[in-house]
Amino acid sequence: MHRTLSALLLAGAVAAIAPAPSVALAGAPIPEVGGVVPTLAPMLARITPGVVNIAVHSRVSEQNPLLQDPFFRRFFDLPQNGRTQERETEATGSGVIIDAKRGYVLTNGHVVENATRIDVTTKDNRRFTARLLGRDDETDIAVLQIPADHLTAVPMGNSDKLRVGDFVLAIGNPFGLGQTVTSGIVSALGRSGLGIDGYEDFIQTDASINPGNSGGPLVNLEGRCVGINTAILAPGGANIGIGFAVPINMARQVMDQLIRYGRVQRGRIGVAIEDLTPDLAAALKTAHSDGAVIARVDPASPAERAGLERGDLVVAVDGVPVHSGTQLRDTIGLTTIGRTIDLTIDRHGVPYDVRVRVEAARSSEEARRTYQR
Repeated sequence: MHRTLSALLLAGAVAAIAPAPSVALAGAPIPEVGGVVPTLAPMLARITPGVVNIAVHSRVSEQNPLLQDPFFRRFFDLPQNGRTQERETEATGSGVIIDAKRGYVLTNGHVVENATRIDVTTKDNRRFTARLLGRDDETDIAVLQIPADHLTAVPMGNSDKLRVGDFVLAIGNPFGLGQTVTSGIVSALGRSGLGIDGYEDFIQTDASINPGNSGGPLVNLEGRCVGINTAILAPGGANIGIGFAVPINMARQVMDQLIRYGRVQRGRIGVAIEDLTPDLAAALKTAHSDGAVIARVDPASPAERAGLERGDLVVAVDGVPVHSGTQLRDTIGLTTIGRTIDLTIDRHGVPYDVRVRVEAARSSEEARRTYQR
């Protein structure tokens, strides 16, 4: 307080001894700052009505460990079957309206897991009971449907065009506080090996994502959804600036299948793949630094019929660059069954284009028998 007061007094003393022209300048109007002050408010006002809060009701079975002891049950004259008790629980999450006409809402699969009732609340405080169209554990994506009545959809972007350093916003319902917007950048792309989902190709961001944000959209500065916020890395239980979102291109493929079939039909071409390493690159005589190496071609598979060989390096699928084996597996696994894809391969330094038809993935038992043969 003393330091602030001294500064004010000093400023007054300077004004008192200043010449007359300075006094006149002090009373002059403040010049306008050039240009318009940047703000994201207009864009957010346009899209935030398309972000919803999700309340999930479920029943959880619980059993007291003491009830498993026959002596304890006999002593207190309790039933000898040791039946579990059920209790009602409620959890919150977020979602994004993708189709306003049909009322489709995209969210995370873990948000609606074991749900007995799902309530969706829009920004204007309308509440709907949602119908679960389907959920996919491998990608942690679920699709809900609510009555289509004056809804606002968030337009989808192209997550393949994201670059590290792009500004993004995370919108959701953290800790049940209500709709909240946080900002950050794309910190990394293609994150995998985290043990979160089976199909991992995450966008990493430092935009704050907290419990309750799951299922909400990650949007770019154009107001387009480029990801579905899914998880955070929190060693101490708090946000440390490392969050992950499912790319919207992957989520859209899953959504289309869930709406059509109620589940996801995995695709395959019959190859085993691995990442390209510097040693493999030298052995394969390729100038590429990343891609997916075909380590095995299954007999009588679409890959064999298309002419793919062991040691081929896949560098692109339908013109989209392939950076890793995980990316190629995810792309093929989520491709519509029966569709033909164009693979760009490098075979000992020579480029080739190969067209291969995607077929339905076999069960693990069928695959095991094939490999044994």
